[in-house]
Amino acid sequence: MTVATQPAIGKTIFYWAALVTFVVLTLYMAWILMTAGEQGIGLIVLAISLSAAVIFASPKLYTQRFVFPGILAVLIFILVPVLYTSYLGFTNYGGRNLLDFDSATKYHLALREVDQDNEQAFNLVRSEQGFQIWLPDQSLLSEPFMTGHSEPLATSSAETPENLLSVRDVVQNRSLLQEVSIDTPDGVLRASGLRSFAPITPVYEQVDDNTLRNRSTGELLIANHETGFYEFESGEQIAPGWKVHVGWANFARVLGSESIRAPMVTIFIWTMTFAFLSMLFTFAVGLVLAMVLQWEHLRGKAIYRVMLILPYAVPAFISILVFRGLFNQNFGEINFILSSIFGIKPAWFTDPTLARAMTLIVNTWLGYPYMMLLAMGYLQSIPQDHYKAAALEGASPVRTFFTITLPQLLPPFAPLLIANFAFNFNNIVLILLLTSGLPDIPGTTIQAGYTDLLGSFTYRISFLDSGQNFGLAGAVTSLIFIVVAVIAYVNFIALSKAANAKGTGR
Repeated sequence: MTVATQPAIGKTIFYWAALVTFVVLTLYMAWILMTAGEQGIGLIVLAISLSAAVIFASPKLYTQRFVFPGILAVLIFILVPVLYTSYLGFTNYGGRNLLDFDSATKYHLALREVDQDNEQAFNLVRSEQGFQIWLPDQSLLSEPFMTGHSEPLATSSAETPENLLSVRDVVQNRSLLQEVSIDTPDGVLRASGLRSFAPITPVYEQVDDNTLRNRSTGELLIANHETGFYEFESGEQIAPGWKVHVGWANFARVLGSESIRAPMVTIFIWTMTFAFLSMLFTFAVGLVLAMVLQWEHLRGKAIYRVMLILPYAVPAFISILVFRGLFNQNFGEINFILSSIFGIKPAWFTDPTLARAMTLIVNTWLGYPYMMLLAMGYLQSIPQDHYKAAALEGASPVRTFFTITLPQLLPPFAPLLIANFAFNFNNIVLILLLTSGLPDIPGTTIQAGYTDLLGSFTYRISFLDSGQNFGLAGAVTSLIFIVVAVIAYVNFIALSKAANAKGTGR
């Protein structure tokens, strides 16, 4: 064996050790997930582990080793979230249905009812063997106990002990007191507060796998696996429930309920309008400023360029919060100037039309620098001979712009404009930070605002609504995904045509 081959052997050993370590860890992770009840995620991790083992162990699949990380990233960060979100759209998953059936049953069976009529004051006593409970009303003293007691402690008559602890000590040992029960002539007592013990009994008892009975009233709770709730015979539902499949119910609710469909249609129209106008305004402002900066007689171009690019350099969330203060209806500088000059104070945040106009103004401010930078580059690629020929023919600047500049800018700009449209279609950061979707649309059963985009509308349903209806939000998200997929397809076609046009020189 030569010295030159030793590094190669070392690399080979390291390679196989890393591969075996990765496979073992992912298999262990898959086993943990499956035993925890997450079979779906566990199977995905198992598939990743086996795929990595086959691809990186087989010399015949050497080229696939370079593709595998990209496919894995698409699977984890795009495909799985989309499929899982779409799956939620077919369930009732939400703030009232977070548990599975067994957990919901255990929750109801764990509910306890305090008999306040037989509630007794107590004192905590320190003894050599631990603690004791002193009931002064009955002059009863419990056996000594430490942590971990499950059997009720016996009591006996006694005189008032000397080592009574203060309320502060009771508070410090409250977790220990929750574990303790004491057996008295009046029954078993448990801690019902920091200063009292009382008989505590379960609210429900289990009759069979799908039925519970209220111990005090005798009413039956029957599990309804179609709605995901325990229900009384009267139909009243008891939360929390469990997650069940509801088929197309969420989609039918979105498309069939007037109180949801009407605001959603309004929000969809505004989303399309917002995305299109944002694309148009940012392109127009960026192009005009780029043409001004390209003017050869303009002095101080460097200063103007730095100043006009600043909105692009400042983090968007900072600019949005600054504009939120500027547009404040009572104390903002914009209304102060308008009031001083014109005597008006527009209600930017409460009037639907003005609120939408404000979002477009702010979004144009945030987006024009990017368009300006691109336009400055594209303008330099237009042959100057075209402008000279137009000047000889006596063409006006406006005609020159529409016949020479714009036609030559639109082909390379088209994919970028489509991408800009797609970005603004889901630009929920702007909406949540600037208006939070307000003002609200009246007459809706869910949170919906005039400035909401479909993305922010879904976010409010998922996390800001009191019901946290993840299933309904999943249905809305699935519909949004279809729209965005169509936009992405159009973008792909535009890119292909632009590439073909560039390749043929047209």
